[in-house]
Amino acid sequence: MSTTTDNGVKLQIRDNLAEQYSAIYTPETLAALSFMASHSAEQKRLMIERTQRRAARIKERKPINFLDPQTEIKGTGIKVQDARDGKFVGAVIPHDLQRQWLQGTGPAAKPNSPVAANLRNVAYALLSGADGWMFDGEDALGQITTMSLDNQVSLKLAIARDPLFLEVAEAVSKEMNAWALDFFGREIVSDWRTQLDFTTKIFRARGLHLDDRHIRLNGESLSASIVDMTLYVVNNHKALRDAGSSIVLYLPKIQTAEEAGFWNRMMTTLEGHLGLDEGTIKAYVLVEQLEQTFQLMEIRAALGLHFVGFNTGRWDYINSVSDANCWDPDFVNPNIESIVMTYGYMRNYEDRVRRAVNTPDANGSYALWQGGMEPNIPVGSTEGVASSMKKAKAGAVREQQEGASGKWIAHWKMAHILRPVWAEVGEANQLGREFPRLGYTADDAAGLTLLEPAPRTVRGARNLLSVALQYGNAFGQGMQAAALKPADFFGNDDILYLMEDMATGEIRLSILWEWIHKGAALTEDDAESGLKAGDVFSVEIFARLLEEEYAKLLAAGNRDVHDNSKATTLPIARAIVEAYVLDAIKAPWYIDLLNINLNNHDLPIAKARINRYTEAFKSKGVRITENLDTSTAGRES
Repeated sequence: MSTTTDNGVKLQIRDNLAEQYSAIYTPETLAALSFMASHSAEQKRLMIERTQRRAARIKERKPINFLDPQTEIKGTGIKVQDARDGKFVGAVIPHDLQRQWLQGTGPAAKPNSPVAANLRNVAYALLSGADGWMFDGEDALGQITTMSLDNQVSLKLAIARDPLFLEVAEAVSKEMNAWALDFFGREIVSDWRTQLDFTTKIFRARGLHLDDRHIRLNGESLSASIVDMTLYVVNNHKALRDAGSSIVLYLPKIQTAEEAGFWNRMMTTLEGHLGLDEGTIKAYVLVEQLEQTFQLMEIRAALGLHFVGFNTGRWDYINSVSDANCWDPDFVNPNIESIVMTYGYMRNYEDRVRRAVNTPDANGSYALWQGGMEPNIPVGSTEGVASSMKKAKAGAVREQQEGASGKWIAHWKMAHILRPVWAEVGEANQLGREFPRLGYTADDAAGLTLLEPAPRTVRGARNLLSVALQYGNAFGQGMQAAALKPADFFGNDDILYLMEDMATGEIRLSILWEWIHKGAALTEDDAESGLKAGDVFSVEIFARLLEEEYAKLLAAGNRDVHDNSKATTLPIARAIVEAYVLDAIKAPWYIDLLNINLNNHDLPIAKARINRYTEAFKSKGVRITENLDTSTAGRES
């Protein structure tokens, strides 16, 4: 379907999706999309400039640094120093965000599933007892076939309290109570209808670096950020406001205050189009990019009335630090297991975030700090679950004590396990907790890339490889979030599966790339391989471990590696891992290589697309972000 508006905007929706998904591609949303499409050119400019900044840092071997305090934040008219001093007006935290001890994360859809099955995801989320739930349109939502649209359909039905959703929710409440009776010895849902109103609904749109897979604008790809925000807000703002709920977004992968200002203008434009007051839409920002951490107050100021808080995620941020320092031969990460929130640069990153949210704005208002993800799931042996839950609670206690007003969980079962950490303290939030003001010295900058001694081992490399391969395979099967663990632990229920998403996939390949191209030395002997402490992690070692870990996945049972993937998406996952890790020119995003091979199970086509991407990036410095299944370039692969 194509539609052309009075201003000459031509939206093209592929195949028959406009009719198939007419519940969300309504006349109102299509009109809003056409109106919002005016921002597409600026999004593309910002992404080109982002790639150019990265290329310049690599060429000039220059680290990221703080902005000049006497300059203006591009596109905002706000002086950098004023932003740092709190001379801007931010948002007042709305009633339904005042207490967010636990926020669950996960999508509202499953791969290739009927509506009722997708609604189960929403029901589990809203009955979980979590204070908020970030329904994910990005890192944890598969992009295969029409999952992004299925996600929107589920949310619209649930928020509108559609009879089908209520039917599903009642059934899910009984299943949750059955589990809780066995695990806790008590039920956790007493009145399922009332419980549905407990959890604040939050939506994470896709980042500015991604394009939508279904809509083209005047023949070109359209920003996924524009599509996601518009579809969610337009389809749900009336029902949310009628229920007395806020319209809340999570904004991912922002790198600069200029990009934050762009998001602010998009939200303001959409509010104006819908007749909403400026600032009606509220937004958390995930702090998951190193450059972003150098501009925290500037980002707060640029988002103005929309901004409510920061989240400190672990995995994307580690990947960003790795990528931003790919030019530095001395910056080499240890095993991924060692890079916890108290490790070197992570500790300093968290500290800057808590100082930034607790700096008052011009009205004396503060912002929220939502802590990071707890990836553990209480599924495994009694001993394994007990040990993992002890670690999870300790992590939550640490974040609460450090000043976080809450944290994230990757599975609904964790809500009642970790909630007591904050309930026992009893404070709704930690707004305005006193910390030293942010500094902008050379030492402050150096702290954001601080490495500390930690293991770098063959076991660590095997874990990186095994999960990276499994994640690429899961992505190709439509599961952008999946419970995974290294192959050596298959069948061992004392070692729990961890929830992995795009963020963890990115960092695993980034670390492997570092180890090879920077000549990382192993820190321990490894009896199985015969490698010794001091041996350099070479291409040959990588190739050997890759072959061994891949063989383990081929031999694994269907529980851990779906049999139907072993001749389809798993070989493609391997090809992507090899291409990314071995190329001397580091690709900026692992997800790009995964996205261009979605819906493709043909290995020669996959290799052709990988080559097309790498050559385009090397020769022209451009990323291929469009849906190759609907483009001329894809059909020629």
